[in-house]
Amino acid sequence: MEHNEQQKKTSLTLKIMRVFIIVLGGFITAYGLEAVLIPNNVSDGGVTGLSIVGSQWTGLQLGILIAILNLPFIYLGYKQIGRSFAIHSVIGIVALAVGTSLMHHIPPIVEGDTLLVTVVGGIIIGFGMGLALRNGGALDGIDMLAVLLARKLPFGTSDLILFLNLFVFIVVSTVFGFQGAILSGIAYFIASKVIHIVEEGLSGSKTFKIITDKPELMVETIRDRLGRSATYNIVQGGYTKEQFREITCIVNRLEERKIKEIIQEIDESAFVTVYEVAEVKGGNFKKTNIH
Repeated sequence: MEHNEQQKKTSLTLKIMRVFIIVLGGFITAYGLEAVLIPNNVSDGGVTGLSIVGSQWTGLQLGILIAILNLPFIYLGYKQIGRSFAIHSVIGIVALAVGTSLMHHIPPIVEGDTLLVTVVGGIIIGFGMGLALRNGGALDGIDMLAVLLARKLPFGTSDLILFLNLFVFIVVSTVFGFQGAILSGIAYFIASKVIHIVEEGLSGSKTFKIITDKPELMVETIRDRLGRSATYNIVQGGYTKEQFREITCIVNRLEERKIKEIIQEIDESAFVTVYEVAEVKGGNFKKTNIH
C-alpha cells in the first residue's frame, strides 16, 4: 500500500514537471518570435507562420490567431495520436499564445543582421518546440496534418511537411516579401534541426554492424578501449555461402569517431554498416569503467 502511494506521488510529480517544461517551451518559442523573428520581418513555418501573416493582415493579436487556427489540429491530434498528446498540445499552444501576447512589446535582441536573425531565431524557437515535443506536446499542428495525409496519399510525412510549408512561405511572402519568405524558410530549417537535437538529445546513439576476419580481436579491443560490449550474429554470404560472425555494437555519438579508428586499425577491409538509433532501453547499455 505504501509502495503504491509512493508510486502515485512520483507519477504526479513527473506529470507536473512535464507540464511545466511544455509551458516553458511555449514561452521560449514566443520569445524567439517576438524578440527576434517578427521585428525583423521574418516568420516561422506551419500554423504559427500563418498566424503571423493573419495578424499582420487583420490586426488581431498573434496569440488569439495561434489558439484559433490550431483548434482543428488539436482535434486531429486527439483522434490520431491520443488524449494525452492532445491535452499536452493544448497546454503548449495556450502557453505560446499567452507568451506572444505578454512579450509583444519587448525590444528585439537582434536587429538588421539577417543571418544572425535567422540563426538566433531558429535556435530559440527550435529549442522551445523541442522541449514541448520531448515532453509529449506540440506547439504547431501542421505536422499532425502531414501524418494524416501520409496515410491517405502516396507520399511520405516529411515530403508532405515540406510541401505544406512551401505553401505557408508563399503566403508569408505576401506580407514580408520574397526576401522575408526566404529568411523564414532558413529560420524554419534551423529550428527543425534544433528540434531534432532537443528531442533525441546530444548523446544519441548509433549501431555499428561489423563483418571482419578478426571478430574476437575487434570485440576485445572495443571492450578495452571504449568499455562497450558487443554481440555476435551468424550471417552467411549470398554468393560464397561462407559464414561470418557479424559484430553488433551500440555507441553514443561521442564514441563514434573512436570506434571507427578501432575498426580501421584492426581490419581496414571490414564491412561496416551504421544505423541511427532512436532510443535505447533495457539490457546492459551502460559502459564499463575503462579507467
